[in-house]
Amino acid sequence: MDRSDEVASSAAPQGDGAPDPSAPEQLPVDSYLDTDGSAAESTGATVVSDPDDFRATLSEDRERYMRLAAEFDNYRKRSARERHEAGARAQGDLVKQFVDVLDDIARFAHIDASTVSSATVVEGVEMVEKKLMKALGTAGLETINPVGEPFDPQRHEAVATEAASTSEEDHTVSKVYQQGYVFNGQLLRPARVVVRQFNG
Repeated sequence: MDRSDEVASSAAPQGDGAPDPSAPEQLPVDSYLDTDGSAAESTGATVVSDPDDFRATLSEDRERYMRLAAEFDNYRKRSARERHEAGARAQGDLVKQFVDVLDDIARFAHIDASTVSSATVVEGVEMVEKKLMKALGTAGLETINPVGEPFDPQRHEAVATEAASTSEEDHTVSKVYQQGYVFNGQLLRPARVVVRQFNG
């Protein structure tokens, strides 16, 4: 027997022609199932044995995706609506604290100047100011009035300077032209101040 016969003999099925069970199973890994049920070439994909199962799985996945997309869209809309409602409630609560102050201002705006002394008007305005500042303070407003404090460029705005008599006064605030305001930690307006400078 020549060499070609030996090769042919080794390649032929053994025994009754059944494949060798020890040989690895050969799978068609170079094709996939198209949407119309036909097989198309594609590296790395496997053939789906039952087209009906494939279509059913694809349909379930598509329906699951559509449900998730609808649920997320509903969640997004609900969250936006809740944020808007929460903001409106917070604004309403803030305005509610000023209703009494508005009543006081309205009373002073419609008084008869000929029957009320200027001293009474001044006292009334001071009363309204105190009530307004109390309401704003309850809402979270803080005033910045830093006379004698070190100058802080994060909270103060220097509009002028003046000479300091001692080195300890250097870079401190001597006057406040306009108070600043902080609302719940947010700087609304810096205090406009005069800063001492020591030139000794």
